[in-house]
Amino acid sequence: MHFQTLTEALSCRRSEVRSVSFIDGQENEKCISFEALYQRALGLLHVLQQQGMRKGDHLIMFLNDNRQFVDVFWACQFGGIIPVPLAVGISDQHRQKVFNVAEQLGGAAYLYTDRKNLNRLRSSTTGKDQGSHWPQPQHVLLSDEVQDITIPGEMVEVGPQDVAFIQFSSGSTGSPKGVVLKHRNLIANIEGIRECAAMSPEDVSLCWMPLTHDMGLIGFHLSPVVNNYSHCIMRTDLFVRRPLYWMEAASEKKASMLGSPNFGFKHFLKAFNRKGMEGIDLSQVRLIFNGAEPISVSLCRQFTDAMARFRLPARSMFPVYGLAEASLAVSFPAINADLDILHVQRDSLSIDADVHVCAQPAQDTVSLVSVGKPVTHCKVQIVDHQGTVQPKGRVGHIQIRGINVTEKVLGDDGSLYSGDWLNTGDLGFVLHEALYITGRYKEVLFVHGQNYYPHDLEEVLCTIEGLELGKVALAGVSSRQDGVEEVLVFVAYKGALPDFLPTCLQVKSTVSENFSIEVRHVIPVSRIPKTTSGKIQRSALAEEYLAGEYDGVLSQLAVELDKQDTGRVQVQEDGIENAVLAVCREALPDKRFTVHDSLLEIGADSLALVEIHSGLDDLFPDTLAITDLVDHPSIAQLAAFLKSRGSVV
Repeated sequence: MHFQTLTEALSCRRSEVRSVSFIDGQENEKCISFEALYQRALGLLHVLQQQGMRKGDHLIMFLNDNRQFVDVFWACQFGGIIPVPLAVGISDQHRQKVFNVAEQLGGAAYLYTDRKNLNRLRSSTTGKDQGSHWPQPQHVLLSDEVQDITIPGEMVEVGPQDVAFIQFSSGSTGSPKGVVLKHRNLIANIEGIRECAAMSPEDVSLCWMPLTHDMGLIGFHLSPVVNNYSHCIMRTDLFVRRPLYWMEAASEKKASMLGSPNFGFKHFLKAFNRKGMEGIDLSQVRLIFNGAEPISVSLCRQFTDAMARFRLPARSMFPVYGLAEASLAVSFPAINADLDILHVQRDSLSIDADVHVCAQPAQDTVSLVSVGKPVTHCKVQIVDHQGTVQPKGRVGHIQIRGINVTEKVLGDDGSLYSGDWLNTGDLGFVLHEALYITGRYKEVLFVHGQNYYPHDLEEVLCTIEGLELGKVALAGVSSRQDGVEEVLVFVAYKGALPDFLPTCLQVKSTVSENFSIEVRHVIPVSRIPKTTSGKIQRSALAEEYLAGEYDGVLSQLAVELDKQDTGRVQVQEDGIENAVLAVCREALPDKRFTVHDSLLEIGADSLALVEIHSGLDDLFPDTLAITDLVDHPSIAQLAAFLKSRGSVV
């Protein structure tokens, strides 16, 4: 069945015997039918309209709760209101993004959030200036104060050319870019997804990706509604705290389609290898969508090999390529096919180079997995710097066009479009009719399935005394151990190495506190290479790191760190400190620290913090919020805080 809009799709599908399940905990799940979804959205629309919202207004959605998210998203669709989903984080940088987006929208946007998050926004140090005039009280609606949604709102006429929602990028300190997606874009892409993934009403999908991410929202909620199959939405923090429950739930729900980026498979395998699993059956799984960040061939194999004992089909891994500008999907491989892997010489992957494929992997090769052919309604081409289409087997810029591709991106600097082709910012090549992705042209970092812009993080780092723009550079590289993205910070420095250690710790702490990601190495360099126009050549630094040029200085830094560690005076740990220390050691097996070290300074990322919080919650139920780990970052401070709350072991 062909639809013109999302509203038409849900209005039609409400009569189907399909449902959406919200999995908030192992014993906490709510299941509602498509009919109930329709009625709840219509009732919430009345509340929005009573607040003064009308067709064309922007509504920033700043919510933790998936059910509240879905309710207000569909209410907006029925009222022609434009939802703007933003992720809720634990740092000021996440909150700063809300103010930046509001400014990008003209400062007149409405805000839908809860009391707790509103208070955090108002207390945000980086947002105080903006907060004095936005949001105005009459432009704020609190989800936890909505009582009655039994009165239906007034549905407005919505057409294919109307905007369905705006997907903003992960930039926070500058002006983030907003991908404007119309109903026609989304419907076309969701139809292409259905055809190329052979979806049917018998399918059941399950995903833990956040609904603020295009893969979570479009791939695992809008697609099930439009394509008429039941689906389960698992809270992201539940997956992070209890990764094994992902597969347990897949077995219980008999899910046929799953999805995750690289880091999700790694996080799951880490828990699986430590704890193991029993009694699950994954034979129903036919597709595991693997996308949202560079795909690791080794992780694909590790996951499918580990799950084979639970009857996971060997060919279920489904590496895909997409981006928000395409309304999600660009290319899919063939269903039920072996992974199409090429071993390519690393030095043949520069732009305009013809790739050199090797029969076997070697030290100087990179293993790339095919992401298949373009989905229905989407076209792909590879071009050089001048826009000339490249022959098969030659690396170049990936461009896309089609009815699924956005026509407008807020904040575009003019580089996004080349005629009617959109520049994805990615590099790749086509060989044997299949697309292979080699990397990002503009060096965007991919961490935990999200994009981070180097200049964004560099600006924050320059708040550290002694650092300045142009003398610090960030780069992301594929780990030499497991293919997972590593974040590196290069600092122009000419002093003695022991004197560099405080800067190293400050850099790691600042990035962790502001962005909840881990810096793998902080590397002192004699200079930061730049182009003739003054642009930092981050890729050159990354290539030098991969070539081993900084191995010597990193070894020396490790020696200096060891000297510092052995010179510390350890205090006698009490029972609570011992308990907290044991949890932290399990979550951070590769880190060295004492009870007085800041977990943020040693590089504990958001996944590790959630894992620590989960372990402490098991020992001290309902005592700690995850933000307490940021406010009390050392083991000693956490132990003291727990004692102040009356905790005992």
